[in-house]
Amino acid sequence: MSELVILLYVFRHYNRRQLKTGVLTVEQIQRETMEYNVVIVGAGPAGLAAAIRLKQLSSETTVCVLEKGSEVGAHILSGAVVDPIALNELIPDWKEKGAPLNTPVTDDRFFVLGPKGALRMPNFLMPPLMNNHGNYAVSLGNVCRWLAAQAEALGVEIYPGFAASEVLYRDDGSVRGVVAGVMGIAKDGARKPDYQPGMELAGKYVLIAEGVRGSLAKEIIARFDLSKDREPQKFGLGMKELWEVKPENHRQGQVTHTMGWPLGAKVGGGSFMYHLEDNLVSVGFVVHLNYQNPHLYPYMEFQRFKHHPLIAEVLAGGRRIAYGARAITEGGFQSVPKLFFPGGALIGCSAGFVNVPRIKGSHNAMKTGMLAAEAAYQALSAGRSADELVGYQKAYENSWVYQDLKRVKNVKPMWSKLGLVGGVVLGAVDMWMNTLFGFGLGTWKHGKPDHATLKPASECKPIDYPKPDGVLSFDRLTNVAFSATNHEEDEPAHLKLKDASIPISTNLPNWAEPAQRYCPAGVYEVVEEVGKSPRFQINHQNCVHCKTCDIKDPSQNITWVVPQGGEGPNYPNM
Repeated sequence: MSELVILLYVFRHYNRRQLKTGVLTVEQIQRETMEYNVVIVGAGPAGLAAAIRLKQLSSETTVCVLEKGSEVGAHILSGAVVDPIALNELIPDWKEKGAPLNTPVTDDRFFVLGPKGALRMPNFLMPPLMNNHGNYAVSLGNVCRWLAAQAEALGVEIYPGFAASEVLYRDDGSVRGVVAGVMGIAKDGARKPDYQPGMELAGKYVLIAEGVRGSLAKEIIARFDLSKDREPQKFGLGMKELWEVKPENHRQGQVTHTMGWPLGAKVGGGSFMYHLEDNLVSVGFVVHLNYQNPHLYPYMEFQRFKHHPLIAEVLAGGRRIAYGARAITEGGFQSVPKLFFPGGALIGCSAGFVNVPRIKGSHNAMKTGMLAAEAAYQALSAGRSADELVGYQKAYENSWVYQDLKRVKNVKPMWSKLGLVGGVVLGAVDMWMNTLFGFGLGTWKHGKPDHATLKPASECKPIDYPKPDGVLSFDRLTNVAFSATNHEEDEPAHLKLKDASIPISTNLPNWAEPAQRYCPAGVYEVVEEVGKSPRFQINHQNCVHCKTCDIKDPSQNITWVVPQGGEGPNYPNM
C-alpha cells in the first residue's frame, strides 16, 4: 500500500472519529500534502501514456495519476477505431503483452444516407488518411485499463475515485498541484460528519489530461490566456450504444461511417458502426454543436437514425447493453491552445487533438502525453521545476500530430460554412491537395463559438420526433440506466448556475430553453405546474459527464465541475 493510500485511510478515519466526538472542528482540519515529480490529472490515453513514458525515461521519477472515475476506464467513452501509431512507439511489444486490440479493421465503408436509402462512396475517392486498414476497433475503456496496468508495473501511482477539484498555485503564479478527494458535503453546502477535505497533490510539473472541457483545464486556459490568437474551440456531441447482435448480423472488423440523414444538409455530424469481437457492435452518432435550431434534439436524432435500414438490419434481434455520451473536441489545428503554462502543460483532449474527418483522437492524445513527458523529464534532469515546458510546444510542432491535424484543418470550417454537400466536397479537395502537394486552400476560420450559434426559437421550425419504440430506439432515462450512472442525492449539484434566474427569464423565451434537448441524459427540465410559474430543475444524478451544457448553453450560465470522486457513469467495455 502506497504512502498516499495510507495517509488517506488514516486521515479519513481520524477526521470521521474526531468530527463525531466533537474533539476537532471542521475549521481546524488541515489538508495533507503529497509531493511528486509529476502529477497527472486524468487516466485516459494521454495521461497514462505520459506516465508510462516518464517511467521509461527514469524509474526514479515519482509520478501520480488521479482519475475521477470509480476505476480507470469508467468514464472513458469513444467509438473507437484506434490508429496504433503512438502505441507502437510507446510499447512496441504491445501484442505480446496482451493489449486488448483484438479486432483489426477488415472492411471500411462510407455512406451518404437518405431517409430510406444509402449511397456508398467509393473508397478510392477517399484520401489515404481516411483508410482504416491497419487500425483496430476496440473498447477504449479496456485499452486504458490495460495501459494502467502497464503504468503500475513501472511504479506509477494511480488513484481512481479521486476527482481533482481545485488548482493550487505558488506565490509566483505557477501551478503547484491540485486538490483531490474532497468528500462529504451536503446538498445545502454543510459539511457532513464524514466530511473529508481532500489531499493536496503537488508536483514540480502538473500535466492536465482531463479530456474534453475539463474544469481545471478551462480555468487554466483562461487564467494564462492560452487561447490567445487561436480560433474558438469547436465541439460535437457523441452518443454511443453497445449492442450484442445476432451472429448472422455480425461482421467482425467491419467499420461503417455515414453522413446526411437524419441531420440533413445544414447540420454537421454523422455516425459510426463498428463490429467488435463476441458479436458486439458499437453504434454511435455525432452532432456538431454549432447547430442553429434550438429545437434540435441530438439524442432523438440518434434514436431515429437507428431505424434507417442500413443500421436496423444489423441491430434487428439484438439487445442494447450499454449507453453513454460525451463531447468531442472538433476545432483541430486552428483551435489548439498554447500547450504549456508555468508549472505544467495540457495534453490530449484537454487541448483538443481530434482529427475530425477520421473521428480519431486517441493516437494524438497518447503522442502528446509522450511529448509532454519527455519535455518534463528533460526539465527535471536539468534541475528545473515549475517553469514553462517550452520544449513540449516545439516538439508538438515538429511531430506527426501537428501534420495529422494540419492536413485536415479546413474540413470542419468548410462543412460549417458550406453545408454537407459543398463542405464535404471542398474538404475532400483540400485533404487531397495536402496529401499530394503538401498545401491546401489556405486556413479557414471557425468563427463563432458553439454557444453563440443558436437562432431565436421563434425563427426556427420545431422538429417532430417519432416516439422511441423500445426495440431499436429508447427514451433518455431508460438509456441512462444503461450507463450505470450514479451520484449521491444529498450533495451539491456539480452543474452550477451563475444566475439561477437565467434559464426561465432569458433562455426559455429566447431559445425555448435548449438545455432540455441538448443534454443527452435528461439532466435539465422546465417544470410547468398549473397556477405556477415555470421552474428550472437540475437532475444532477443523471449526468454522464459529457460537458455539453457547459459548451452549448447560449447564455454561458452553466458551469460543469467535478462531483465527488468515483461518481458518474461506470461504462463497461465502452
